[in-house]
Amino acid sequence: MDNYLKALKQNVCSICVDSNAKGGCTLNEKETCAVELFLPEIVNVIHSSHSEDFRELYLELQETVCVKCRTQEDGNCYLREDANCSLDRYFSLIVETIQKVDAGLIN
Repeated sequence: MDNYLKALKQNVCSICVDSNAKGGCTLNEKETCAVELFLPEIVNVIHSSHSEDFRELYLELQETVCVKCRTQEDGNCYLREDANCSLDRYFSLIVETIQKVDAGLIN
């Protein structure tokens, strides 16, 4: 997981709207980054998916990860609806980064 987290911090966290000018996270102790919190589940969904279609992969991720998130209620997520979920906002970049780590293109 360390390789994935390192790559995600370089490729996603560095451009995240919740980061400062140096790429450091600005979330406070009451806030949680869904990407970091659910990283093992995210990686598992990407590795176990039998689809290369991002829409299907996105649905699989919602069914596996989003249902565990505390911001999810009855299939609705106030963070996702407000475009404040890092997992939702950077989904394609997260998938691409994990795939690049798997392919040895990112250390």
